[in-house]
Amino acid sequence: MPPKNRKQTHRVTIELAAGNAPVVDLGKMLGQTGINLVQLKKDYDTATAAQRGDIVPVVVTVFEDRSFDLLLKTPPTAFLIRKALGRKGSARPGHESAGTLSKDVLRGIAQRKLPDLNTADVEAAMRTIAGTARSMGVGVEV
Repeated sequence: MPPKNRKQTHRVTIELAAGNAPVVDLGKMLGQTGINLVQLKKDYDTATAAQRGDIVPVVVTVFEDRSFDLLLKTPPTAFLIRKALGRKGSARPGHESAGTLSKDVLRGIAQRKLPDLNTADVEAAMRTIAGTARSMGVGVEV
């Protein structure tokens, strides 16, 4: 177990493909920190192997001794909505519809996003997800 009094030097949030993080993106964001990018890629890929095909944001905290910690987040809401629809949102939200999400799909997305939202209530999370869907031009069943 690493010492608790490590001094943090950098904290970066990066959205990467789960199970196959491109080293180029890691190098762009974290190259100046001097950490072992290959080890970071291996750690991220093994932690997200079960979610392959999704975009999984990670908060990388770099410490003075060039060690790092990874904090995985849930995929972005817009990504989950696009995945559920099978296509992108509307180019003109409010004017053109990009599809409709059922209540069950909305609940599934809300339950998946619940750890990263500022609520513990699934109904409130569903309202938050529905707002994102509407801003993408996606309708929601009532």
